[in-house]
Amino acid sequence: MAKTLKAEVESRRTFAIISHPDAGKTTMTEKLLYFGGAIRDAGTVKGKKTGKYATSDWMEIEKQRGISVTSSVMQFDYDGFRINILDTPGHQDFSEDTYRTLMAVDSAVMIIDSAKGIEEQTLKLFKVCRMRGIPIFTFINKLDRQGRPPLELLAELEEVLGIESYPMNWPIGMGKEFYGIYDRYNKRIEQFRVDEDQRFLELDEDGEILGNHSLKESALYTQALEEIMLLDEAGNEFSDEKINNGTLSPVFFGSALTNFGVQTFLETYLQFAPSPQPRMTNEGKIDPTSEGFSGFIFKIQANMNPAHRDRIAFVRICSGQFERGMNVSLARTGKQFKLSQSTQFLADDRSTVNAAVSGDIIGLYDTGTYQIGDTISEGKRDIHYEKLPQFTPEIFVRVTAKNVMKQKSFHKGVEQLVQEGAIQLYKTYRMEDYILGAVGQLQFEVFEHRMKNEYNSDVIMESIGSKIARWIENEKIDESLSSQRSLLVKDRYDKPLFLFENDFALRWFQDKNPNVKLYNPMDEHD
Repeated sequence: MAKTLKAEVESRRTFAIISHPDAGKTTMTEKLLYFGGAIRDAGTVKGKKTGKYATSDWMEIEKQRGISVTSSVMQFDYDGFRINILDTPGHQDFSEDTYRTLMAVDSAVMIIDSAKGIEEQTLKLFKVCRMRGIPIFTFINKLDRQGRPPLELLAELEEVLGIESYPMNWPIGMGKEFYGIYDRYNKRIEQFRVDEDQRFLELDEDGEILGNHSLKESALYTQALEEIMLLDEAGNEFSDEKINNGTLSPVFFGSALTNFGVQTFLETYLQFAPSPQPRMTNEGKIDPTSEGFSGFIFKIQANMNPAHRDRIAFVRICSGQFERGMNVSLARTGKQFKLSQSTQFLADDRSTVNAAVSGDIIGLYDTGTYQIGDTISEGKRDIHYEKLPQFTPEIFVRVTAKNVMKQKSFHKGVEQLVQEGAIQLYKTYRMEDYILGAVGQLQFEVFEHRMKNEYNSDVIMESIGSKIARWIENEKIDESLSSQRSLLVKDRYDKPLFLFENDFALRWFQDKNPNVKLYNPMDEHD
């Protein structure tokens, strides 16, 4: 069994796609699924009028806005590999969901718009990958449109991100005069918009097109050759080791929308991307090929199937083999139970999974057992994987049910959506009023939309603006310290915290109450 488990694990590639909104992330996901035979017809996010939506954008609000707001998981097989793609939200208001998703992958694919270069959201997500030493593969997209010079894009990549780059291929022209890519790694030219039998051109020993070809007469081809010569002489050297520790990014050029360069990227990525890696626990690092199933929950999603009001906990398997019906224990509570209902994903299309190994992402039907960050393991082992980052909310609203008669569905909806981790719930001490906190405004809009559509509960949200949340170390607290400017509330675990109006209010409170020790949980992850 050990040999087959090892071979199974080594065939896994689990990655997230990170980018700024609109750089082409969901389109890229679609095209990869298309190559894996998982979908027959890759729809693009923009094609709204056709009624065809991208497979990975399954929530109603995503279809209306054309953005991804929750991380989807998709699995497919290609060329002997089993690939798990985690599609992350591009919108900055959902960065917490994305951060947690990045804890569950072994590598990341960064997509950059060739006209815009490195954008703010890409930079933020990139920093998380660097912090974790995750290998990063870069796809510079939209070469079929006019963009910035490729050498300028490479320089920006290295300067802004502080990472070395190695172009695996190089564009010949762009926009209306985009002829294709010079494939440095496979030593061939891949032509754009030609019949399949003319797609690849062979190169001679000097790296030029073999025989006569019209492309040889193009000034853009000559320019590409000159730039490649420059890269050969002055560019970075290719290094497997540097790719693996996340300090050198292989760079690919192409166009996801026209499906150009995507297959070449996928095949090269599979050769160099790491299989599942050992992960840190309270007992030290655990090898993915070791016997004994274990994993952690990085995401909880309610109502993936609105007809069944279900909730799914997403588990990243970190060691051993999962088998449906096996007994596991939950590290946080010490409780043991049977995993009988499990699922695998192709966006909202799910099938029951009977077996899975390290690197795979499975879904467990959840009736309220799990929390984000929970570790589950086979038998009675008491192992805990590293804590997942929890963001401190910055903006807050009071929320109540519009219809007093629908309190039950209101409370159920709030409870389930809070467990997903995108919004956080607080209650005031005396009245137990509900206050929601989030990293960004869009999370409240999604919350309101989902409460109405999934729980049939209209809500009234009253903004109380931005606040500074600080928890209290010595948990016994004098309730009379609560005021308009320093509001005392409880979080969903009944831990007390203050919501301060601003920095001044926070400093004033600390001066007046030096015996009350305050802390910010995010500091533990900085």
